[in-house]
Amino acid sequence: MKTICLYFEIHQPVHLKRYRFFDIGADHYYYDDYENERAITDTAERSYIPALKAMLEMTEMYGKYFKVAFSLSGVAIELLEDYAPEVIELLQELSKTGCVEFLAEPYSHGLSSLVSEEVFTDEVNRQCKKVKELFGQTPKVLRNSSLIYSDEIGALAGRMGFKGMLAEGAKHVLGWKSPHFVYSCAHDPKVSLLLRDYKLSDDISLRFSDSSWSEFPLMSDRYADWICQLPQEEQVINLFMELCAIGIFQPLSSNILEFLKALPAACRERGIEFATPSEIIGRTKAVAPMDMPDPVSWNDEERDTSCWLGNGMQREAFNKLYQEAGRIMACQDRRIKQDWDRIQASNNFRYMTTKPMSVNMIRGFYDSPYDAFTNYMNILGDFIKRVQDLFPIEVENDELNALYTTIHNQGEEIASREHEISQLRSRLAKLEKQLGVEAPKAPAKRACKKTAKAEDSAAETCAEAPKKRTTRKAAKK
Repeated sequence: MKTICLYFEIHQPVHLKRYRFFDIGADHYYYDDYENERAITDTAERSYIPALKAMLEMTEMYGKYFKVAFSLSGVAIELLEDYAPEVIELLQELSKTGCVEFLAEPYSHGLSSLVSEEVFTDEVNRQCKKVKELFGQTPKVLRNSSLIYSDEIGALAGRMGFKGMLAEGAKHVLGWKSPHFVYSCAHDPKVSLLLRDYKLSDDISLRFSDSSWSEFPLMSDRYADWICQLPQEEQVINLFMELCAIGIFQPLSSNILEFLKALPAACRERGIEFATPSEIIGRTKAVAPMDMPDPVSWNDEERDTSCWLGNGMQREAFNKLYQEAGRIMACQDRRIKQDWDRIQASNNFRYMTTKPMSVNMIRGFYDSPYDAFTNYMNILGDFIKRVQDLFPIEVENDELNALYTTIHNQGEEIASREHEISQLRSRLAKLEKQLGVEAPKAPAKRACKKTAKAEDSAAETCAEAPKKRTTRKAAKK
């Protein structure tokens, strides 16, 4: 039976403000709050809210027959919580239907998978924790920023415990092969790959309202017929797109919502079903490994990383940003951590591209890629200065790595002790229940205070460690 895997990405960048050279060292706030509020509320009203309400109606109309998957970047979640909480509430309602799966992705929607396993792992783990808090699901399938994938990234996903990844069904990678099968990672056969059918996906997300398109107007029954007419052995059709394709790229006046609502009925008549990525991976064996030695993405005709790292400006900004990764990973300053997430976003590098303007590419207030580069490097200069004030250049990478390990180990030790305390309290409660004795409440409070003190002590030790090391070095000299 042919199966549709329908997936939508939700990501919005945090817009940077005009930041000049003379602001370095004087102004540590980098964002255009007005533009951030305007952009996210506009997108929510024109796209996210009507699209999610339509999907809630579809779950009522079709029950568990209709399935859909989402992923949200951490920075997008923060913007939605601040300016459009109704979107989060609608996603929570959808989660309760049992028809929705939430996938993992990097918190910043950045490019860390191309340069740092440590940073990438930390980002994905934080995003998974946020998804668990908001929607009660632990992601089992990973979706990287803009579907960036390579054999090394697939193997990393396997080490992180994911059973599958989404990737682009790029023509130069597939060759004669079809994207309508489940494949496996060439470096880890336990990681399954679902490859995007870019033609069928773009028919909805890019061409649906184009009156010059030969298939215009596209009806749901004709679309379902295209899927039915695929060779019998090609069973998995992966339709991956941004959620803002519904309402922004394809305006609501184009009847895109009516098409979406009618699609499940047209598919059910033809014996086509819907399934989430985990369901497909769980019941479908991979037919072969898929070799992708070089990174592939869903952006531009090249389907590679050239839209972010294709010119010297982009590579210089990228290298300068990630050369501070060790210091930032060891840092416990909340503001620096938040800024790190926001300036990592891939959009900041895409604004610097000198390639011909691609579909849906908007530079914001930047006049040119050179303007985008200058503004970003000014912000990055101030950000790096703040990081190096905490961890001076004299602190070597070996010391930073040791410090990060100490922080990580202390965090694990605190979590382990809290778990032990919880188990002991549970056993104590059972014994007291058997003996008919009421449990005292005071020890619980004291235990909590001790834990809080331990956490504060660990944070203070980590913050002071580089300063002590630097002082000892100076004394030796």
